[in-house]
Amino acid sequence: MAVAKNTIKSKTTKASTKNTKPVIKKTAVKKVKLSDKPAIVSVETTKFVEEVSVETLDRDQTETNVLAKAGKRSAKSIKEASLKAAKEERKAESAKIETSEKLEQHLPIKPARTRLERRGKKFREAAKLIEKDKLYPLPEAIDLALKTSPTKFDASVELHVNLNVDPRQSDQNVRDTLVLPAGTGKTLRVAVFSDDKMPEADISGVETITELLEKGQLNFDILISTPNNMSKLSKYARILGPRGLMPNPKSGTVTTDLLKALSEAKAGRVEYRVDSAGIIHLAIGKVSAGKVNILDNAQAILASIRSNKPASVKSGYIKTIHITTSMGPSVRISLDQLIRN
Repeated sequence: MAVAKNTIKSKTTKASTKNTKPVIKKTAVKKVKLSDKPAIVSVETTKFVEEVSVETLDRDQTETNVLAKAGKRSAKSIKEASLKAAKEERKAESAKIETSEKLEQHLPIKPARTRLERRGKKFREAAKLIEKDKLYPLPEAIDLALKTSPTKFDASVELHVNLNVDPRQSDQNVRDTLVLPAGTGKTLRVAVFSDDKMPEADISGVETITELLEKGQLNFDILISTPNNMSKLSKYARILGPRGLMPNPKSGTVTTDLLKALSEAKAGRVEYRVDSAGIIHLAIGKVSAGKVNILDNAQAILASIRSNKPASVKSGYIKTIHITTSMGPSVRISLDQLIRN
């Protein structure tokens, strides 16, 4: 029995070797045959292969350059950043060397010029008439502002009032409209957007004004409209809004009493409003108007600002007041003689 088992095992092993040997021989013969064959390649084919490989490499390089945009991690941006850093280092080193040389030679380092020194010659001469830390009464400040106007043209007189308010709060957003007693000194063109034409206005009528707006011609300084025609102007809000010409009920340019609004606009009605820093900037007349007229306008505006004091502001409502001309030095006004709430 044992002999029979051994014979069976040997038979099975022989059969398995018989089945696997031809496959191994075939693959071995194929590999040997292919490797033993000499590869005969002409010079022309090698040149063609080299040219094709160079072209493919160049094409791949250009594709990678196109794909690698100027991002933070691209090779181009890294190279530019390294060059920029090296340039800044060289500048810093040269600056250190210059300062060290000056210190060694005991040479004085030239200080930076002040803001007044960087101004023009006429401005510097006019600024000499004003004391820097002095507070002037309102009449004297107006007189100085008119004298120190360095321009040849008829400059505007500006009033800048710094208020102790927070414009982000709705109750502290100070704004108002009023008619200046002596006028603004400007000749304004007033347009009335109404169904009926008004001879008192420079431009009037819905059709005529819409034609001008379609062409982009804004030949007016103030636009007054009736409430029922405001829906027609909403189409041109992008043109009128950035220029401050869009009618608004708060500014008195949307009203049914067109004659009153027109007469006030011609007489010199102005609108003021605090900016993001809580300061009111407003032109109160021209230099040619004279001291008396400018004083009347300034007193009217300050009275309006005091009357619009928010209830949440208890004390220190007006911080500072400055008066100046278009290109002249500013004069600080004293608050002692004014009503300071």
